[in-house]
Amino acid sequence: MTACNQYSNNSAQGRRTMHYLTARNKSLRDDFLYRSRCMSVGLIVLYWIPLVHAVEKAEVWKNFRGPGGQGMARTADIPLRWSEKKNVKWKTRIPGRGFSAPVIDRNQVWLTTAFDVPSNPEEITRRTVNNTGSEPITVSDSATMYAICIDRNTGKIIREIELLHVNEPQWVHVENSYATPTPVIEGNRLYCHFGTFGTVCVDTHLGEIVWTNTDHQVMHENGPASNPILWNDLLIFHCDGSDEQYIAAIDKETGDFAWKTPRSGSMHANPQLKKAYGTPVVMRRNGKTMLLSPAANWLYAYDPATGEELWKVSLGKLGFSIVPVPVVDEENVYVCTGYVSANLVAYGPVRPDKAPDILWQYRKQVPHKSSPLLVDGRLYFISDRGGVLTCLAADSGEVLYRKRLSGGYSASPIALKNHIVFFSDTGKATILRPGSEFELIAENEIAGRIQASPAVAGDALYIRTETDLYKIAK
Repeated sequence: MTACNQYSNNSAQGRRTMHYLTARNKSLRDDFLYRSRCMSVGLIVLYWIPLVHAVEKAEVWKNFRGPGGQGMARTADIPLRWSEKKNVKWKTRIPGRGFSAPVIDRNQVWLTTAFDVPSNPEEITRRTVNNTGSEPITVSDSATMYAICIDRNTGKIIREIELLHVNEPQWVHVENSYATPTPVIEGNRLYCHFGTFGTVCVDTHLGEIVWTNTDHQVMHENGPASNPILWNDLLIFHCDGSDEQYIAAIDKETGDFAWKTPRSGSMHANPQLKKAYGTPVVMRRNGKTMLLSPAANWLYAYDPATGEELWKVSLGKLGFSIVPVPVVDEENVYVCTGYVSANLVAYGPVRPDKAPDILWQYRKQVPHKSSPLLVDGRLYFISDRGGVLTCLAADSGEVLYRKRLSGGYSASPIALKNHIVFFSDTGKATILRPGSEFELIAENEIAGRIQASPAVAGDALYIRTETDLYKIAK
């Protein structure tokens, strides 16, 4: 339970629990800062430690959902069974709070985390007097964001870098964090995005900040959640707040804006229905690259080099607070429309010079949080609540099967060598064989809540829970 929930109880028990959480958070942060200072003394020596180990495989998981943002790791041979005592190479406690997914390059695993100082009840009342939303929120006096590097072979934390400190940050949803967007790694650069709070580039070789950009403020209402992507020399991300909505690109070398394009589609008059938390994907057709970008009420296509809008097409209904990443095949794109009631919409054919048509729509148990998965012409997705798994034929939208797995689901599924894995909020992983019929292979469980999507590198699976990072491998 978060700070805001504890305060909203206005009970002695709530106040005692909040006092405990605040003290515990301070203790964790003090220990974290102490270790950071100790590490800085021997920074150069520590950096070289991971480089002496052999890299297991050349694969790099450099952004949210891996290559192309599609959740595909078809060459990875992950063990079918794991638990707290089986096939866990290491388990590392991650300080702070964050739901960013791990990104991996060579022997380094990076993720972000944040420490916040919860506000007292009087401060919460003062800060939220103009809040027009109805969602449960956490209000903090300050938030400090970090990048953490873990040795891929040993699981030891080898770098802890403070990136941003924000006083009186925007509130976040009780199920969100100040470090939810997944960073991007390329070579010796790590690009950490924290929504309205800022974007920071880190030199992973030196452990130093290269540049910081804090000039993309919007009102998220529920905190940052959109993930950046890297295309050529540009870091591209969504800024779809309740007050302002646009997509932007930053020069990866300088941190300066390369372009910034406002959303052009009509939206509901209610500011709460204008926000979104989407992630763009890149699609190349007819020799031209398109940036496909889901936002409130519309799917947009842009030229990623210039930010020029190529076309937009309606989601077919009111759609806002979009989180799932679209999936694509050679001709079409498949988009979850977000709140209030999500549809899955197939658009095609996708071309740079003309908006696609709606090919079909599906309306039952479509996720608001986790992304769909497209494997061998079949779409797989699972509902946030109740865990209803659905498999559709991508070409027609025909239902191939539906199966209730039960539980809640926030993390996005992944496709491995011969299997598909879904991760529940409570730490259960359900492994299926791809196909037009439901075939359960295994169910595994680890301790802790899973909201971050997993990562894969070589033949290892990296799972971040609310408190720990696991490496699962044979």
